[in-house]
Amino acid sequence: MTYRSLGATGIPVSPLCLGTMMFGSVGGSGVGNADHAECIEIVHAALEAGINFVDTADMYSAGESEVIVGKALAGRRDDVVLSTKAHFPMGEAPGRSGNSRRWLVRAVEESLRRLQTDWIDVYFVHRPDDTTAIEETLRALDDLVTAGKIRTFGCSSFKAERIVAAAAAAERRNLLPFRVEQPPYSLLARGIERAVLPTCRELGMGVMTWSPLAFGFLSGKFRRDAVDLTAGRPLIAAERFDPANPANEAKYTALEAFVRLADEAGCTLPELAIAFPTVHPAVTSVIIGPRTLEQLRRTLAGATLELDDDLLARIDAIVAPGVDVMPADVAYAPPSLTDVTLRRRPPGARAAIAEAAPGH
Repeated sequence: MTYRSLGATGIPVSPLCLGTMMFGSVGGSGVGNADHAECIEIVHAALEAGINFVDTADMYSAGESEVIVGKALAGRRDDVVLSTKAHFPMGEAPGRSGNSRRWLVRAVEESLRRLQTDWIDVYFVHRPDDTTAIEETLRALDDLVTAGKIRTFGCSSFKAERIVAAAAAAERRNLLPFRVEQPPYSLLARGIERAVLPTCRELGMGVMTWSPLAFGFLSGKFRRDAVDLTAGRPLIAAERFDPANPANEAKYTALEAFVRLADEAGCTLPELAIAFPTVHPAVTSVIIGPRTLEQLRRTLAGATLELDDDLLARIDAIVAPGVDVMPADVAYAPPSLTDVTLRRRPPGARAAIAEAAPGH
């Protein structure tokens, strides 16, 4: 296993990171692996294969994933780079979510307890928070580093402009900056190639990408004429897989092309999908999220696949660089796009502008 430095942190990590989103009940959907013993076996098998990087989050199965990871790392903690995240609601009480100092300080303590550890190597804010000043978030994280609770910190699914704004705020306030970004990146979601990856490279940030199989769409289980919407990932978000959904037409067209390309290259579709993100020079590590031990073994077996320039050019011909085939799959859209009130002046104001226009 060849290890890479996680940006400017100096922390050596494996090019594959074990993601644990599928550990636990996953909200009772039946999709996750609720067998703690098998999940622990998955962690141990990954470590024995040379993976030294494990990623989780407080909201995965409402904390159950962190509990499993904590049990799995007992006696092995010193040799593992461990990351976790906070932002999404952890209960119905107000204030148990977001990126405020009040919540992050408490969320870290709760994650440390579940993980049975004294420190977290890389701590992420799981998504942007438009209700909290970025300086407030950065100062809280900076203080947590000083307190020894976390070693470094990063952001997840931030747009390039937010990453730049955060870096400027850190420099302005003499605070530690985000050192790592964790974006979605796959054969079907290449939007981060436009600005996020170049920005991270310019700022010396590590990048650990997630969802190389595009929420399971590239697992090889789904074809346009053979989709079971009653099992697996479709139970969480059927609209992402339903062939009858017009928004999926381009995804299925690209999927069929990638299936043919993988066949011609002598590999499986998942192998092609997992190898693709590792090629980009800005990417440090790719998060894989096996639900079973067999899935991990298949992933590791294909991890040595190398993509030559001809194959990469053929990938570009199917989905062009910088293109997200289905924008709804990229995990975060800013309120400036989703909240119409932020894009349209109130009717009264529009009428006043029209009245003031020349010719009225």
